[in-house]
Amino acid sequence: MDAALIDPDPALLDATAVVEKLCTDAELGLTAEEAARRLAVVGANDIESVPPPPAYRKLLAQFRSPLIYLLLAALVASLAVWVVEGAGGWPVDAVVIAVILVLNALLGYAQETRAERAVSALARMAATSATVLRGGARRTVPASEVVPGDVLLLAEGDAVAADARLLSAAGLEVSEAALTGLSEPVLKDARTLAEPSALGDRADMVFKGTAVSTGVGRAVVTATGMATQTGQIAGLVRIADHEPTPLQREVARASRLLGIAVLVIAVVVIATILLVFGMRTAHDVVTAALLGVSLAVAAVPEGLPAIMSVVLALGMRRMAAQNAVVKQLSSAETLGSASVVCSGKTGTLTTGELTIVRVVTPLGEVRVTGAGYRPEGHLERGGAALDEGDGLWRQAALVVDGGAAAAHATLEADDGRWTIRGDPVEAAFLVAHKKLGGGPRPTPADVTTGDPDEVLGHCTHLRAGDRVAPLDDATRATIRSAAERLRLDALHAMAVACRSDGHLVYLGMVGITDPPRPEAAAAIAEARRAGVRVVMITGDHPQAAARIARKLGIEDRESAVSGTQLATLDDEQLRETVRLHSQYTQVSPADKQRIIDALQAEHEIVAVTGEGINDAPALKAADIGIAMDRSGTEVAREAADMILADDNFATIVQAIREGRGIFSNIKKTLRYLLSSNMGEIFTVFFGVVLAGAIGLSQGHTVALPLLATQILWINLLTDGAPALALGVDPHADEVMNLPPRSASDRVIDGRMWNNIVVIGAAVAAATLVTIHLYAPGGPLPSSLDTARTAGFTVLVIAQLINTINARSETRTAFHRFFANRWLWAAIGLSALLQVAVVQLPVLNTAFTTTPLSPSQWLVCVAMASSVLWVSEIRKLILRHRTSRS
Repeated sequence: MDAALIDPDPALLDATAVVEKLCTDAELGLTAEEAARRLAVVGANDIESVPPPPAYRKLLAQFRSPLIYLLLAALVASLAVWVVEGAGGWPVDAVVIAVILVLNALLGYAQETRAERAVSALARMAATSATVLRGGARRTVPASEVVPGDVLLLAEGDAVAADARLLSAAGLEVSEAALTGLSEPVLKDARTLAEPSALGDRADMVFKGTAVSTGVGRAVVTATGMATQTGQIAGLVRIADHEPTPLQREVARASRLLGIAVLVIAVVVIATILLVFGMRTAHDVVTAALLGVSLAVAAVPEGLPAIMSVVLALGMRRMAAQNAVVKQLSSAETLGSASVVCSGKTGTLTTGELTIVRVVTPLGEVRVTGAGYRPEGHLERGGAALDEGDGLWRQAALVVDGGAAAAHATLEADDGRWTIRGDPVEAAFLVAHKKLGGGPRPTPADVTTGDPDEVLGHCTHLRAGDRVAPLDDATRATIRSAAERLRLDALHAMAVACRSDGHLVYLGMVGITDPPRPEAAAAIAEARRAGVRVVMITGDHPQAAARIARKLGIEDRESAVSGTQLATLDDEQLRETVRLHSQYTQVSPADKQRIIDALQAEHEIVAVTGEGINDAPALKAADIGIAMDRSGTEVAREAADMILADDNFATIVQAIREGRGIFSNIKKTLRYLLSSNMGEIFTVFFGVVLAGAIGLSQGHTVALPLLATQILWINLLTDGAPALALGVDPHADEVMNLPPRSASDRVIDGRMWNNIVVIGAAVAAATLVTIHLYAPGGPLPSSLDTARTAGFTVLVIAQLINTINARSETRTAFHRFFANRWLWAAIGLSALLQVAVVQLPVLNTAFTTTPLSPSQWLVCVAMASSVLWVSEIRKLILRHRTSRS
């Protein structure tokens, strides 16, 4: 027995022939023993996910980054310096880099494993069961244990466990939207197809992952697991490549630039020292090489990988708390870069709960208040509530009660949340019935509901109040006009009639809508303010979609584009279309994929929501795929980067805010680390070049402005806790007032390079001027060790002050000055450690420092503060330029 579809297509075979080929019994099903044997042969009826890599591979994958490679090179260089110096003591800088690399890998591994567990938990929650015949008895078994040849018993509300050929069907309608994208349930029929048909037209088949809307049926299983239609789509998704996220691409680029810069820095500094100092002995060359390599190591922001992992991990936790489960660390930032969000309508922008909002009767029209499945509301006319004694109220109640009597759906309250089982349209009647004070389900005789035109075609009479009269042509025209009016208002019209004295009597009709989520309009407005375009892609009717779009504020420069129109467009025309339109209706999953591809061809960073099996390729192709949890399929969740636990569009906008905050903090950290490191580079370079002017050159003896051990200490002190605290800076409100980052934008752009150079120069100038003040022969002459210690201290304090500067590119450092308590704690800790290095004798020897007097400390602090004022002037100029542009 094979789990694959039998050949030829079972949809084209007589049901009896299918049963014979599968060696089963249509009336008794398989025996328990035979089912167990087949399960052992064909395997579980599961959709295989991508096999998780072994733990050691997931851990090693954390080291797969150009920045990590650069740090590994710095680690080797640090060890080389340590060996050249005589391998005395601990190689502190090498140990620090190694610890950072290991902690970064462990943190990334832990967070991604945690996300995998969350996704697995969602999948377990979605696990289904199936009712089968085993030896002639009904048995409920896990869907994973269904095998080819099993006879499925299908009833309203059941999830179809496998692909199966119908043996019988009675009013069986199956919702196949998850597989085909068609929003209306498909009426099934056990009669054999005459010719090969598209998936959505195979009326004699049911498919895994779909759901029974109404009716009952029996079917013999023809395929399970990966051999099902769902499994075949999942297989295609598994082999699709996933492009790196924007952050991954930018970090890789920045790392390459830093690698080149580090090599250039080492060569230039070593060459400059040798040329200026005229060093000729081997010891002199080793000293110059030692300083050059130390400075190059200091130029590498070794804390950045760990900081990025912490920032992303905390972002993942905050997103999860807001019902957005992100599967990988890097994906947490991608949403912040999104310039377009392609969202479905039903259940995401809307509640997904069909609601009767209008009742049209021969006596007049009334509105029904309340939205969703919560049975709270009343009838009103002209804005005023109707009294139960009013004839119009009674007629409207008759229409609603009639629809409720014909319903097979159920409405249940579970911990304050109302849910339905069965047809959503029927449930809408039940909810309206309860809103009008209805008790148990009413039982009028022989009620008919359906499309107004179809129902009218069978009605001979009409009821208006207590009077029943024959239907004439004029009245029929009036009713059809009312139905058309409901449709123009984007409401789904359903007529209600009942049989009386041998006649089918028309009672009235209702207008049904899927109301927009209350919070969706505000979320869309916030997205628009942030420059994020919201595109609605739905399989629904254009008028219904347009009504929701208007209510939510999704603007379109022209009319909505239908799937039929999309089919006539070539790729170039489609690219022009996606620039102009934000509403797409009656769209198939294939159309959705084309829209996403066209948007990406326009250099947009696209986030896309999906729930169905056929959405999986689009979820995989998008820059970030967002699967629905409540209404989503297992295949969609597998293909997505993020899972929306509440199916709510507002959650996506909150995740965008979080993603932007993550990227903003990473930029703050880069701005701080690189500008501070540039200060060290400028200090050493210009300290050597200007040695005579600042008092470091006495005759033929030239002293270095900083020693290698001091540079490594600065690197350890300022690239650690302060940078990490800056990475968790509270998100500023401005993150949602800026346009999204373009796919071509750089993390380190021209303005950041300007900041790096200006602040680096200011740090170096403050350091070198301080050295000059205390150098022998300077304005406040002292020893060379005192001058170097003072310069060393100014460099550290200036970098700590620079953390406050780096919190914003243009906004004053005094804005929300104390908002980040972690930053102030890190600054305080680093400052205390620097005091210890300067004032404690045991550390004086290790770092070649000498204690400073209180007045010298005041001078150092004053000189270091100049960095703050230089930054404030630069920001003021930038704000002035921005306001004038």
